[in-house]
Amino acid sequence: MLRLWCLAGLVAAVLPSASGLYFHIKEGEVKCFIEEVPDETMVTGSYRVQKPNPDGSFGDSDENSQGIGIHVKVKDPTGDIVMDKDYAGKGRFVFNTHEAGEHQVCLSTNSTRWFSGGGHVRVHLAIKVGEAGNDYDTIQKKEQLTQMETRLYQLLAQVRQIANEQAYQRTREATFRQISESTNVRVLWWSIAQAGILIIIAALQLRHLRGFFEAKKLV
Repeated sequence: MLRLWCLAGLVAAVLPSASGLYFHIKEGEVKCFIEEVPDETMVTGSYRVQKPNPDGSFGDSDENSQGIGIHVKVKDPTGDIVMDKDYAGKGRFVFNTHEAGEHQVCLSTNSTRWFSGGGHVRVHLAIKVGEAGNDYDTIQKKEQLTQMETRLYQLLAQVRQIANEQAYQRTREATFRQISESTNVRVLWWSIAQAGILIIIAALQLRHLRGFFEAKKLV
């Protein structure tokens, strides 16, 4: 049992925590975010759109999210579209990655009725990668698991996420090593070429000086 909780602490220390943000967006404006994700990983985005009040403030009630929606478009590192959907003013979107690397998540509004006079809305967004997006209370009720079984399920999901992340980091390391070795080889050949050019120039200069001295009968 002690080893189990030590593993839980280690996993919690290794995995990054999800963070949220908010931004303002106007009609026709698109906001994009880059998320670097391993392959075969679930990404969950929770969002909430707030309409401005007449005084310019933004309320926290659900009524401020009604009547306006959000459009989400996700592209993988190769430029292929992973998801392209319209959503309501409050909810979440989920997609699975099939390519490791930087995924572009773009959001825009899908309604124009609230943009008279050049107004804007506020969008709260939190993106969670991997098992951080799992709702374990829902999983526990759905699968009828005990608290210990739910904890073990969570630990297994975290270990899988760590394994995917390590595999991705190894792939990145191999790519960077290949780029570094290729750069070093190019620098080496460029240095050799420079040395060869200098030797040729020195030989031509010596030949020219020798011809000059012979023409002047100095040697």
